[in-house]
Amino acid sequence: MPIPLSLSGKVALITGGSRGIGAATVRMFVAAGAKVVFNYQRAGRLAEHLVQELGPENCLAVACDLSSTATARELVAVAVKRFGRLDLLVANHGVWPPEDAPIDQMSDAQWRNTLSVNLDSVFGLIKHTVAQMKKQAQPGHIVLVSSTSGQRGEAFHCDYAATKGALISMVKGLSTELAPQGIYVNCVAPGWVDTDMSAPALNDPKTRDAIFSTIPMGRVGKPEEIAAPILFLCTEHAGFITGEVFNVNGGAVLAG
Repeated sequence: MPIPLSLSGKVALITGGSRGIGAATVRMFVAAGAKVVFNYQRAGRLAEHLVQELGPENCLAVACDLSSTATARELVAVAVKRFGRLDLLVANHGVWPPEDAPIDQMSDAQWRNTLSVNLDSVFGLIKHTVAQMKKQAQPGHIVLVSSTSGQRGEAFHCDYAATKGALISMVKGLSTELAPQGIYVNCVAPGWVDTDMSAPALNDPKTRDAIFSTIPMGRVGKPEEIAAPILFLCTEHAGFITGEVFNVNGGAVLAG
């Protein structure tokens, strides 16, 4: 007998939902019965197509620049206004500057921007999501999307690695803080995935060969292969899991 991964009756906020891992997660959550609000920054056409595909009764796309804490409250409020509650948060958005930047050459502007998008805005989203979940007094799930680089670092990308490592530390602390309120906090840590963000590196033969050499499974991941663990962590079948780092990277984190 199949065991369904159901999110029936749940409302989710998924950031960076117009493409890549985010879009795959939006599709899976709607297929599992959830109502979904997702944000996008520049990919308006992709966001519109996704809403048309899944139905406006099931999801809502919101143009929102998550480059600071300032817009997080508004985005959470939009989700609650549209569907009446908020049960699930997936913080998937982020930036990865593709050009190598040695630490002595990395600009202050790049450092500040990466931290603002990848970390500050996540703090704001969690803060306002938790406030809403506590009002509802029902179980909630938060999943942060980190990276293998948050665990083993990444040369020439210390800004990105620092933010992804910080997300893992947030998960560890918040999971114990929020468990008494029935709020689960977990992390999915992808390796290299076939997305627009990784395309510059994966399309360059030199970097592509170097990347593949670090992955024991010999390939990069598919967005759906990251979305599925995110879905699982938001279902009742993950009812005794919190504070966990769920590695989805073809074994790369063990071989790097």
